[in-house]
Amino acid sequence: MSAAGERRDDVVGGADPAAVSFESFVAARGDALWRSAWLLTGDAGRAEDLVQTALAKAWPHWGRIDDPSGFEAYVRRALFTTHASWWRRRWRGERPTGELPEPAPSTGPDADLRHDLMAALGALPRGQRAVVVLRHVEDLSERETADVLGVSLGTVKSQLARALAALRRSPALTDPEEHA
Repeated sequence: MSAAGERRDDVVGGADPAAVSFESFVAARGDALWRSAWLLTGDAGRAEDLVQTALAKAWPHWGRIDDPSGFEAYVRRALFTTHASWWRRRWRGERPTGELPEPAPSTGPDADLRHDLMAALGALPRGQRAVVVLRHVEDLSERETADVLGVSLGTVKSQLARALAALRRSPALTDPEEHA
């Protein structure tokens, strides 16, 4: 089953959509929203902040949405627009410290691949990164991606083509033995 099919079934669960609470929506879709936010920000803490902010912006509108899957599109739009607004304004609330409070990241081939993928995604412009996350991680259609981002279908297609071309050329994802 596709991620899109799971997304709708998890939220509705066979129940009347009007009976689904905001809390059950967050419980069912929170991890997927966090994953998208993490791929956008590249940082677990900022991803949590981004999801919380998007949910806080969307919560007052819960009663106006008849279909929980439609509400997810609303939350995702808030997630991506909030991320864009954070990128535009610099927040200077954090202070550097001499010692990092987080444990060192895990090591091994999966950690190396994850690091390389995040480096390649991080090099993409915001719009291209958002399209890649929505299309290839969240498994949204081109139309759903356009709706979430508030752009045209052609913009989604062109942004995705440019992003995939950039990822193919990315030194972070290139096998060094291919070019030897």
